[in-house]
Amino acid sequence: MRDYAIDKTRNIGIIAHIDAGKTTVSERVLFYTGVSHKIGEVHEGDTVMDWMEQERERGITITSAATTAFWTPLGLPKNKDNEYKFNLIDTPGHIDFTVEVKRSLRVLDGAVVVFDGVAGVEPQSETNWRYADDYKVPRICFINKLDRLGASFERSYQSILARLTPNAVRMQIPDGEEDQFKGVADLLTQKYYVFEGEHGERVLEQPIPEHIAGKVKELHGVLVEKIVENDDEAMSQYLEGKEIPAEKLKEILRKATIENKIVPVFTGSALKNKGVQFMLDAVVYYLPSPVDLPPLMAHDAKTGEEVRCEPLDDTPFAALAFKVATDPYMGQLTFFRVYSGTLNTGSYVLNTTSNQQERISRLVRMHANERKEIKDVLAGDIVATVGMKATRTGDTLCDPDHPVVLERIEFPEPVISLRIEPKTKADQEKMGISLKKLSDEDPTFKIRSDEETAETIISGMGELHLEIIVDRMKREFGVNVNVGRPQVAYKETISDKSQAEGKYIKQSGGRGQYGHVWLRVEPKERGAGFEFIDAIKGGSIPEEFITPVEKGVKEALDKGVIAGFPVVDMQVTLYDGSYHEVDSSEIAFKIAGTMALQEAIKRAKPILLEPIMKVEIIVPDSFMGEATGDIASRRGQVLGINDRSPMNLKVIDARVPLSEMFGYATSVRSLTEGRGTFNMEFDHYEPVPNNMVELIKEGKK
Repeated sequence: MRDYAIDKTRNIGIIAHIDAGKTTVSERVLFYTGVSHKIGEVHEGDTVMDWMEQERERGITITSAATTAFWTPLGLPKNKDNEYKFNLIDTPGHIDFTVEVKRSLRVLDGAVVVFDGVAGVEPQSETNWRYADDYKVPRICFINKLDRLGASFERSYQSILARLTPNAVRMQIPDGEEDQFKGVADLLTQKYYVFEGEHGERVLEQPIPEHIAGKVKELHGVLVEKIVENDDEAMSQYLEGKEIPAEKLKEILRKATIENKIVPVFTGSALKNKGVQFMLDAVVYYLPSPVDLPPLMAHDAKTGEEVRCEPLDDTPFAALAFKVATDPYMGQLTFFRVYSGTLNTGSYVLNTTSNQQERISRLVRMHANERKEIKDVLAGDIVATVGMKATRTGDTLCDPDHPVVLERIEFPEPVISLRIEPKTKADQEKMGISLKKLSDEDPTFKIRSDEETAETIISGMGELHLEIIVDRMKREFGVNVNVGRPQVAYKETISDKSQAEGKYIKQSGGRGQYGHVWLRVEPKERGAGFEFIDAIKGGSIPEEFITPVEKGVKEALDKGVIAGFPVVDMQVTLYDGSYHEVDSSEIAFKIAGTMALQEAIKRAKPILLEPIMKVEIIVPDSFMGEATGDIASRRGQVLGINDRSPMNLKVIDARVPLSEMFGYATSVRSLTEGRGTFNMEFDHYEPVPNNMVELIKEGKK
């Protein structure tokens, strides 16, 4: 039986740029919903949602934490009938842990996007917003930190309009800013509220102060106009000059928010305990329940036909595993979102991705790193299970009698690598196990062996990402390693079309080997990936040898011809060849495919690509010249410079090759007497200048 109706369930995530106050907001949510009885603070290192040692030490979120909370909207009697169930995920803001945001958004129904009231929209805000757009996740905005020096609600709101969406609408305005921030005015109901009590738990309505009354009236008109645009009946009433009830406006606004036509904007200061309760009300009133969204489409695992996964308890079970985590006490935890059906402990599910059955021995509802055992899970829920052997991030779990496949989650490729080696023989054995567990948890963390040096190379999204991985190996798995210098993940591609022949013939007494192919290669646009086309006509190569050729081609892509980096963004067409009745074999055609591709790449004017980073540097006005000069010396390109008043700060937007950014944190601090900061995230790949290619080939760069 359901404790809560599915339309009273909200699966939401809190997403933001690093340091926008996301975890502080989450801690207030836990306090006001009664999940925790003490507010944890990031600066004191006692937060519930940031429970890892590294998170508390550094004051940043590294892994997304899930919890379940219950909320009764303000003004309603506190009883079961008015209570809503929130499955809440607090995600990291740092670009190195972008995987956590991406996989969380894939399984959430709605999101609260938090902004720093001083900085407004920042680079990672844009990336997270783009991910939410990709998955069509409805969202509301919360402009936080209005108590800080330099905070401006209006400036932050305008940055959302300019850089993210023209559909953002103010739902509230603050009364005062910085140390004068007193309360908030609700523009829909034209009411004014202040927050009293030790933790702002008492929300009191007061008359609207005179100095903002005119503005509230004016912006109420703007808000109503924006809302009625989404409903013909309300629009005609509005044009006739009729008063539209607040409840009707709320109803239209809810529908428009769920359809991503409007993004409501709220404000407050989580640290000063102001405004968070209204954000929780907004989650109830404007973000969708699982039944408010179109059913997820899956594919039948046998026929490939489209199947609707209706969010009902009595339909076949279908779920998506979105996160694998290692728990020190329980072993491997697999988090999954149920899209349809019911699952009980003791039952079996089919993983259609690995094609293996798994037994559900235990189900747990997570609260950060604590857990509560449950017996069953219903449609629309987010829970974890213990002890799954063959399930990874992005796998589909379903009823064995109704096998379906849900769309996988696409993850970005790593841009930076490190060489690591165990310090002792004992560490060597443990290192393999720890790396395997960590790569199972994080799809953006990759491990490979260098064939020439037999060294282990780990790759990730940034220096911090790999630093945390090495730190976790030491703390969680007791593995000590020596670490080499960071290496950039260069790529190779081609800039022209070409074709080449690959012929592998071997006679060694008895049966020989014979494989013969012709391949044509042509470049694709940047980021388009690899495509293999079978254009064999008239059976010049039998069907069973086509797949081995494709395998050989893919293996050859791992090692380019310039400096041995992976080859990307090209189309390979197999258009001719020949075979021998007796001597042809799969291995012969695989080798022939590899030989042909390497030759074709050499003829197609290969080029080396390097990752270019989007960098935002924030420096005091007086140091702007030094900062821009330093960027130019790093082969960087300054795209724009903006003011961040009234603090006399300059925000420099630039694009800089990753290879030039190692150690930049120290450099920017020394250039600006310790007052400069920067944010960096991957943007795109572009060709390496000719003078640098030789240095990279020699391994000096």
